[in-house]
Amino acid sequence: MTMRRVLPYTFLILTCFTIAACSKSGSTSGSSAGGSGSAASGNVKLAGAGASFPFPLYDKWFADYRKLHPGVSINYQGIGSGGGITQLTNKTVDFAASDAAMTDAEIAKVEGGVVLLPMTAGSIVLAYNVPGAPENIKLSREAYVGIFLGKITKWNDEAIAKSNAGVTLPDTKITPVHRADSSGTTFVFTQHLSAISEEWKKGPGTDKTVAWPATAAIGAKKNDGIAATIKQTPGAIGYIEFGFVSQAKLSVAALENKEGAFVVAETKSAQAALASVPMPDNLIVWIPDPAGKDSYPIVTYTWLLTYTNYADADKAKTLKDVIRYGLTEGQKISEEHGYIPLPAAVTDKVAKALDKIKP
Repeated sequence: MTMRRVLPYTFLILTCFTIAACSKSGSTSGSSAGGSGSAASGNVKLAGAGASFPFPLYDKWFADYRKLHPGVSINYQGIGSGGGITQLTNKTVDFAASDAAMTDAEIAKVEGGVVLLPMTAGSIVLAYNVPGAPENIKLSREAYVGIFLGKITKWNDEAIAKSNAGVTLPDTKITPVHRADSSGTTFVFTQHLSAISEEWKKGPGTDKTVAWPATAAIGAKKNDGIAATIKQTPGAIGYIEFGFVSQAKLSVAALENKEGAFVVAETKSAQAALASVPMPDNLIVWIPDPAGKDSYPIVTYTWLLTYTNYADADKAKTLKDVIRYGLTEGQKISEEHGYIPLPAAVTDKVAKALDKIKP
């Protein structure tokens, strides 16, 4: 999948700015007047919050589901993975979402337990705004780790130039852009940096928030905030989910993978990365540095988080039905919105895990 394959997402984002269903903070809500019936008796309202990484896809799923099920209202706030986990823990939502699977310690804080369900996957790309630079600049591991460590500060630095023979790179200052909120995307990105750089592992390390060493770095909230900041800042580079690059018309780098090949984010390279590690029975898997010459190096699943027990039987029934919709019909539109359709072996395991959710 190339950037041209995610153009429908541009329309989705523009729509979000013009209808009340998508708030400034990123949410989807309301119910639809048409469809084939309701998953539960009467009106059912579901509230969720969490990762901005899958928000465009979830927004589309929930809107399409509402068209089929009048009376169902789904309000999902894309506030970031950390915020979603906090709201799930405080029981102020019916479900949450995170790009960083909850730890045992986090799960232990949720009375009654949590069910973690991988619903989609995506590539984290390094998008940049460098006037005069070509599309798909090649960035070696040395180069992009050095950029976020603050050691490589100009776009014509030798560490970048040597991977781009024959390309004239401008003498432009590099401005790294990172998430300013608690973010599962940050967790995945820093987990990858820790896997390929001992200096990063011993320094900033891996977490939803870290102390960014690059003094010129600037922060922004959510994936769309990162995209907007890069677009407004000549010389900027930042990490975002692949689907967000289309609306901002940003260039993305080809990254060096574990085998030394420079790979761009597309469906084939992302699926190769997912295939490098099988999904275990607990549905939690990390792919910090996938093997294979065709694998894109930064790919992750993203999880929907539910309670094990619901006092409201209609909410439990409806939420499970929404999830089944995402695992079936929802996967058919994943690629056009910049996400990776899950293998059947994964969706089958997730569907079976729904039996853990009890009214």
